[in-house]
Amino acid sequence: MADPRRKKPALQVIREGNAGKRPVPDSTAVPPSDLTEPDWRETFRTVDDPKREAVNTRCRAVASREWQRVVPVLKLAVGLGEVDTTVLKDYCISAARIDQCDRELSENGLLVQGERGWQKNGATTIAGQYRTQLGRYIRELDLSPSARTAITTPEPDADDSDVWD
Repeated sequence: MADPRRKKPALQVIREGNAGKRPVPDSTAVPPSDLTEPDWRETFRTVDDPKREAVNTRCRAVASREWQRVVPVLKLAVGLGEVDTTVLKDYCISAARIDQCDRELSENGLLVQGERGWQKNGATTIAGQYRTQLGRYIRELDLSPSARTAITTPEPDADDSDVWD
């Protein structure tokens, strides 16, 4: 079920029609733009340690895959503007870090031998925090299955005039 407290994006309201005749504030409408994928090497920098470099290389690949998977869907569904770049980038970074934590847990286990005996692997805490953040991004970007059912995509052959003309 859609979140009743969150409003639909302005572009979606315009596209679907404004049945309630509520005003659509101009300040919420963002002109669509072609978003360029960030250079993931700036976020996941190259390092000298081969093991850490392998981790960063995988993070770059995971973040890039996620960007390429989500951006086309969001462009079609709700329209994306340049202001959305930061949220999308953080979403992709969270996905990459969760992958990194999961690999760490698979490699070293949930418990590790510490100074005072067995203790919880720190990656479990980090993964939990990233999953919480990722959930917020999923709700914000309407990427959950329930949110997708509330979004109606435009017909591919629709001759509607562009909102920004």
